[in-house]
Amino acid sequence: MSDHDAFVTWTLQPDADFPKGRYSRAHRIAFDGGAEILASAAPSVVGRWADPAGIDPEEMLVAALSSCHMLTFLDVARRAGFVIDRYAETARGRMGEVAPGRKGLVEVVLRPDISWVGPVPDDTVLDALHEASHAACFIANSVRCEVRVEAPSPPAAG
Repeated sequence: MSDHDAFVTWTLQPDADFPKGRYSRAHRIAFDGGAEILASAAPSVVGRWADPAGIDPEEMLVAALSSCHMLTFLDVARRAGFVIDRYAETARGRMGEVAPGRKGLVEVVLRPDISWVGPVPDDTVLDALHEASHAACFIANSVRCEVRVEAPSPPAAG
């Protein structure tokens, strides 16, 4: 279908003690379009060896799920005849045990706040739009954890 590339680079710092696990987890991720980000393990995982300014892999996965759901939702809503003026979302992933001795994301909750222009879908239609978006989202189709949408009722058209 298509390929998607990311280039991850980490370098041992001179003052590190790699054998004892005393090294920075900060690294750079570059994408084929030119964007580059600072990434790191989460401070909750490796403490002071993390760079809190960096984006951790768990945050990236939560953001990828949120972004994919939003992009799919915009298209699904458009095809259903609705016009969206603004889509903002708070997404949260929760870590937990996925198997004995193995941790991973066990749940991601998406909380979109959508502003509509013109007709506004009722709760039943809105739920159907989110379900269709979730089913078509490439990232949601790639993960094992539960992904839930907790959408507030739509406000009146503005």
